[in-house]
Amino acid sequence: MRKSHPVRRAVLAGAATVSGIVLLLSLKPASDPGSASAAGGAAPPVAAQSPQGGRGAGAGTVTGDAAGTQYGPVQVRVTVNGGKITGAEAVQAPKGGQSDQVTADAVPKLNQAAVTAGNADIDTVSGATYTSAGYKQSLQSALDKVKAGADGAPDTRTLTGAVAQTQYGPVQVRVTVSGGKITGAEAVQAPKGGQSDQVTADAVPELNQAAVTAGNADIDTVSGATYTSAGYKQSLQSALDKAGG
Repeated sequence: MRKSHPVRRAVLAGAATVSGIVLLLSLKPASDPGSASAAGGAAPPVAAQSPQGGRGAGAGTVTGDAAGTQYGPVQVRVTVNGGKITGAEAVQAPKGGQSDQVTADAVPKLNQAAVTAGNADIDTVSGATYTSAGYKQSLQSALDKVKAGADGAPDTRTLTGAVAQTQYGPVQVRVTVSGGKITGAEAVQAPKGGQSDQVTADAVPELNQAAVTAGNADIDTVSGATYTSAGYKQSLQSALDKAGG
């Protein structure tokens, strides 16, 4: 019998080895199981599951009426999507002195409770009885507006005015308008730093309340806050112009 050449045997052996490696690779999973688990194991945040900017039934942002309390006004804004509360925040809350700490502790708990409960029937936060009561009152007001909107009442809109420059810093006002009326107002920018902090803390809640009460930008200047008041009224009028009011 004719002997095989050594070089030929080596070539055949190498080819068999390569074929075996290719076969093994073809049997390996397309992705590493550990990597797939890490990428998909954690549930996405609740917010990520909600449609962004949806305008379906029961969708929108609504601000409740300000509720007066012994320590200052409380006003709640809710975001509703599909008829459910998906977000809540206090746009006004008691501040100054011990109220700062009480608000810092209580408001996040109240916000979370509103989203979890889906209504204003939430527990009072210990040590923040007045703030909790005001929060629930304003929250209920916001939810009443949502229901009214679902029943065919005029849409509620939130509008931000232009920034008004003052000697002590910018002032910018955001208003919530429903049925042609101002139902909420807040300063998203106001003078700060040094003495301006105290002036802003004193003046802005009064200006917010005055805007809701008057229903327009023809409101009184707060004593000791002439520049802030002027800037507030200017930005407020800008917001109302956008609303067509």
